[in-house]
Amino acid sequence: MLRERIDVALLGLHGLDGEDGKVQGALETAGIPYTGSGVMASAIGMHKPTFKTLATRECIDTPRWVMVHPTVTLESTLSAVRNTLGYPVFLKPSSGGGSLAAGIARHEDELRELLTGVRKQPYAEYMIEEYVKGIPCTVGLVEVDGHMHTLPVHQVETEREFYDYTAKHDPTQRVEHCPAILPPPVTESMQYLARRVLNMIGAHGVLRVDFLAAANGRVTLLEANTLPGLSRRGNLATMAKAAGIPYPTLVQHIVMTAFTKPPYLP
Repeated sequence: MLRERIDVALLGLHGLDGEDGKVQGALETAGIPYTGSGVMASAIGMHKPTFKTLATRECIDTPRWVMVHPTVTLESTLSAVRNTLGYPVFLKPSSGGGSLAAGIARHEDELRELLTGVRKQPYAEYMIEEYVKGIPCTVGLVEVDGHMHTLPVHQVETEREFYDYTAKHDPTQRVEHCPAILPPPVTESMQYLARRVLNMIGAHGVLRVDFLAAANGRVTLLEANTLPGLSRRGNLATMAKAAGIPYPTLVQHIVMTAFTKPPYLP
């Protein structure tokens, strides 16, 4: 009966429960067409350690990391960082987005303080990455008439220590370039890697892949977003506009991808 009242679900959800496959699984069970990736790709994209493990096996450069489990003592975690990564490091939730509950630690005392603080946060699992300095960039992919279209690279400049929540939501804290003003070999590498990530996790319809571009041209993969934000001024819409795709047309393309998802795609 629910299926008879809903033609398609246009998903604009963010974070846990919305992007991690739970809603997608419910819609699959109800037989309702929906935009974005299936259950498996959504879950992989949301859980960064799983995503990074796959990327590492594909020989895609991504920052080294160690896990922070609730059952592991603080001293054991600090020891693992000391012996594996060194400093500085970047702490963030294993599942989450928007750079919430994330921060840089330049030495062990700072990391100890951050780890003590995250115990008050709602996330159950964290990860600590080696800190990689670079220019934040992202690449969007969207299905157009049955074919995945790779959008121009979006580049951000910010004076903040990293591309944090404030920089993402306060336009006075960043300068955007789309298409990016980086050397063509760098942007082409990002677009190539974004397509590899699409296939690696089995994403469908629309995807946004985040990178860092170092001064020496090194491209580092950070994460993938299987439900990119649909704001008219968001990164995806900005990249689509640079590719000659107006916002209403972009939304229309995304809606149509709900009906091109292969049957039984997990």
